[in-house]
Amino acid sequence: MKAVILAAGYGTRLQRDVVADSSGRFAHLVGTAKPLLPVGGCALISHWVHALTASDCVDCIYVVTNAVYLAAFEEWASHFTNVKILSDQTRSNDGRLGAVACLQLAVKHFDIEDHVLVIGGDTLFKEDFSLRRVNERFSDLQAKCEDSSLVLSYQCREQETRKYGILEVDGDLRVVCMKEKPLPSETKSRRACPCFYVFSKKSIPLLDTFLEEKKEAPIEEKDAPGNFVSWLIAREPVYIHQISGRFDVGNLPSYLECDLYFREKLQDVGSYMV
Repeated sequence: MKAVILAAGYGTRLQRDVVADSSGRFAHLVGTAKPLLPVGGCALISHWVHALTASDCVDCIYVVTNAVYLAAFEEWASHFTNVKILSDQTRSNDGRLGAVACLQLAVKHFDIEDHVLVIGGDTLFKEDFSLRRVNERFSDLQAKCEDSSLVLSYQCREQETRKYGILEVDGDLRVVCMKEKPLPSETKSRRACPCFYVFSKKSIPLLDTFLEEKKEAPIEEKDAPGNFVSWLIAREPVYIHQISGRFDVGNLPSYLECDLYFREKLQDVGSYMV
């Protein structure tokens, strides 16, 4: 299995917050990509590299960034032997390719013909999350059907459904529908779907089909990777693996909450997410 970490975003909201802060406490974060933000003593993305390496569930980690942050990611990656960096060549948020296109770019550039673990570069999970358990769940699904893919799910609050992709599942925990940011009244489900997917190698060629269908669509339909998941559900079996929650670094308050947790509350750094 290969891991692709999506890190080509520009962190517009976070950078706006940092620049607007008058205290000067966060001046050192100006111009820092969200995955490279310091979280509990190391870069946010380093937590993923440590856990992926320790769990031994992937044999290579590919990180897709943009031209603006390329040098910073290359410097960060120089400390690891199993990480490769790829730039999408964009230089602005308005010119971004979108997350699905970035995933396709990595697949083609690195000639990936394997199962792919896709991770949002600005996301971390609570301590109950385990890569090894995810891998076991995916292996069980693959033993039954090689077309099967796996996504994560956690219970969000009722008022949060408008912020996330919400999954509806059947009795076998197979996803039957994914609603993008629905009103609470539009679904009974409160199963939020973070950017963490295990796509079977049989589903990876469908990235081309999806993007060909969406080639004239606005960037919003190609940006959120959940749009591909929603499209895939009607074509291939997709199941859920349940977790308790996540840290989603989108703005300065959410970053500070995440950093505080990792500095003061994380129980076992060595086994985190393994």
